[in-house]
Amino acid sequence: MLVLVVITALAFDFTNGFHDTGNAMATSIATGALPPRVAVAISGVLNFVGAFLSLAVAATIASGLVDTKVVTLTVVAAGLAGGIIWNLVTWLFGIPSSSSHALIGGVIGSVIAAAGGSGVLWHGLVSKVVLPAVLSPIIAAGVAAAGTWLLYRISRSMTEGARKHGFRIGQIGSACMVSLAHGTNDAQKTMGVITLALIANGTLAAKSNAPIWVIVCCALAISIGTYLGGWRVIRTLGKGLVEIEAPQGMAAESASAAVILLSSSFGYSLSTTHVATGSIIGTGLGKRGAEVRWGVAGRMATAWVFTLPSAGLVGAGAFGLAHGIGGTIGVIVDLILLALLGGFIYYRSRGSKVDPSNVNAEWTGSVAPTKTPAEPAAV
Repeated sequence: MLVLVVITALAFDFTNGFHDTGNAMATSIATGALPPRVAVAISGVLNFVGAFLSLAVAATIASGLVDTKVVTLTVVAAGLAGGIIWNLVTWLFGIPSSSSHALIGGVIGSVIAAAGGSGVLWHGLVSKVVLPAVLSPIIAAGVAAAGTWLLYRISRSMTEGARKHGFRIGQIGSACMVSLAHGTNDAQKTMGVITLALIANGTLAAKSNAPIWVIVCCALAISIGTYLGGWRVIRTLGKGLVEIEAPQGMAAESASAAVILLSSSFGYSLSTTHVATGSIIGTGLGKRGAEVRWGVAGRMATAWVFTLPSAGLVGAGAFGLAHGIGGTIGVIVDLILLALLGGFIYYRSRGSKVDPSNVNAEWTGSVAPTKTPAEPAAV
């Protein structure tokens, strides 16, 4: 059962990678600072490196949110199922929701189903998950708005061509910092869950740090997922919220990197999606005449509100099914159903394909670009 749980955790880490690629690279791809394939390759490498820079967030996940005494391998497996399903559903619709909150919600839901509310460390949940979720996009938007206004102010005497060229170069550096920061935060969450499973199995003592093999495996899983590119989410972030120019892209990425790195140092399980989205909206507020598509932002915010409870319900249901059947067989049944549902969602996504060839097409109000005679292969 432990092997199954570890494999499921790495599958979640993989979905985390392609779901969150847009957090780092959407604006660089949207402004043309980096070609799509090059952008996701750079992001994958830096996610791998960032995973080794900090373990504070992993410690929060492993021992700061739930009582490890009530956690079993079935609980962890069910929680992971809840996180994976929510990630896949939101990816299908191109909604940049929080992979972090999907994972945490799934685990908390399965813990409540197994041991009741007493199994959750509510103070840790509120202080290290809920409050950062509320405050981080607001802070990121404020920083990005100020940075955007300042960058346009500084460069007002430059020609349009010189401004685009200079800030596109700057975007490469700022996008790399976001990818590195993403590795220090999001890769840690799966490390924490696997560590929690090892503690539940008696392999590790309570409050142990993640072993080196866990760090390496999680870093690889999230970097591979990042390289494959979550093009649907990249399109929503890059084209759906604000029409982004190079100075805005650099401001958004710099604000995101600063907020994520700061939160990682305090061990906050931050949603990098919330931060990136807040930063992009902030660039629209900071540039005179820019239009923010508040309808798209509203749909995203609605998904954020439902992430924790929805993933929690799926986690609780998965635990109920696995526990009812019993033992390893119950977990296997959960994973078979998870694989079938994941395959169905992937099949549905092929009907409105988004890839590097059309990720930058003009926004028409939906994730998939409208099919035109000029580009039949792209759609």
